[in-house]
Amino acid sequence: MGRPSAVHLSPPQLIETHVLQPMAQATQPIMIDGVPLKEQLARAERRKKYIAFGMVLPLLLFIIVTFAIPILSMLFRSIDNLRMSALVPNLVAAVQQWDGIELPSEQVFEIAFHDLTAAKKAGHLGKIATHVNYSLSGGRSLILKTKRKFKKIKSGPYREAMIKSDKRWGKVHTWAVIKKVSSRYYSVEVFGQSFGVAPTARYLLNAMDLDYDDLGKVVEKPEEKQIYVTLFIRTLWISLLVTLLTLIIGYPIAYLISTTPPKISNLLIIMVLLPFWTSLLVRTTSWIVLLQTQGVLNDIMVWLGIISEQGRIQMIFNLRGTLIAMTQILLPFMVLPMYSVMKTIPLYELRASQSLGANPFITFFRIFWPRSIPGIGAGSLLVFVLSVGYYITPALVGGSKGQMISNQIAFHMKSSLNWGLAAAMGSILLVAVLILYYLYDRVVGIDKMKLG
Repeated sequence: MGRPSAVHLSPPQLIETHVLQPMAQATQPIMIDGVPLKEQLARAERRKKYIAFGMVLPLLLFIIVTFAIPILSMLFRSIDNLRMSALVPNLVAAVQQWDGIELPSEQVFEIAFHDLTAAKKAGHLGKIATHVNYSLSGGRSLILKTKRKFKKIKSGPYREAMIKSDKRWGKVHTWAVIKKVSSRYYSVEVFGQSFGVAPTARYLLNAMDLDYDDLGKVVEKPEEKQIYVTLFIRTLWISLLVTLLTLIIGYPIAYLISTTPPKISNLLIIMVLLPFWTSLLVRTTSWIVLLQTQGVLNDIMVWLGIISEQGRIQMIFNLRGTLIAMTQILLPFMVLPMYSVMKTIPLYELRASQSLGANPFITFFRIFWPRSIPGIGAGSLLVFVLSVGYYITPALVGGSKGQMISNQIAFHMKSSLNWGLAAAMGSILLVAVLILYYLYDRVVGIDKMKLG
């Protein structure tokens, strides 16, 4: 048999044979069970995302239920004023039409009589009385009198009969307050359903020592009633001062723990963590024993001759007691973030700096201090945020001069039941903290904050 003759290909045929055919084969999708590999990979990635979301979902729901919803509820309640609109809707609509200059007409008095009588039968008169009493001194007794006074009124004219039952119904100021606490009632239609909405700035104004006058203008409250702005300023001042004190005291402690041998540093860490193993209430109560006039600290100073028996220092139930107790209680929250950052600073760099001729002072401020600033930022922010909302310690050791805004929020939540005002103060405090957080981010940078 002869050798097969060689096939001679032209250059274009060579390119098509050796280049284009393999490229055509490479562009064909790789199939796995009839499904392209690219689609298989996309399915696997989606499956991983679903699994990851499922694992995070319980935590997400927990945050929504325990954090997001309560905050949104607080923000809504600070502008919520639906009580009067829900309980006496006709009276609210009538007083909103009133000019506020002269006494309302006979028709408004009649509507008020029938609405209050209906509220009495429904058992809602106490809620109305409490709501009016927030802005009208003696308003509760005025409303609750309708239980027995209105029984004598059988028919009109209602204006004369109501004024006869209580002279306060004949005052323009009384009706102006009712109009003010009722706010304006709006109706919003969504999907064919009508929903009542009554946003009001009254609670927010009251939280800033402002209010509406009888003509609806924003005015300052009387000087003897202006307490909330002072409390807000005191709260921020105490929080900043406590943050500064914990930083001054805690920085040397964190530095010592991070630079000592493990045996000593472990013991120091246990001493820092020890307060966490004791109840906050017990720690706060112990400061009462230590700081009172006849307490341990005063006894020691008298025994050492630092002060006389008559010169005992009042360190409790004032601002001084609040600062001392809060500084001690919040000190671990400053030490631990700083320690976790300082622990990452290599000590051999400090020794190398000193071996090259730098004294300890220059070594500290050139090498150690700049690297510890992220820990300082983390600890300061943590202590400040905790201080702003502190309640138990100022309540027990603060007295009247050491109270913070959180104590007033608790008072309105538990005692006066003015939840709208409490929510307004909480909202203002939240906004103030967010503003400070924004300023911190702009000046220092939140990305530089580290916890280790």
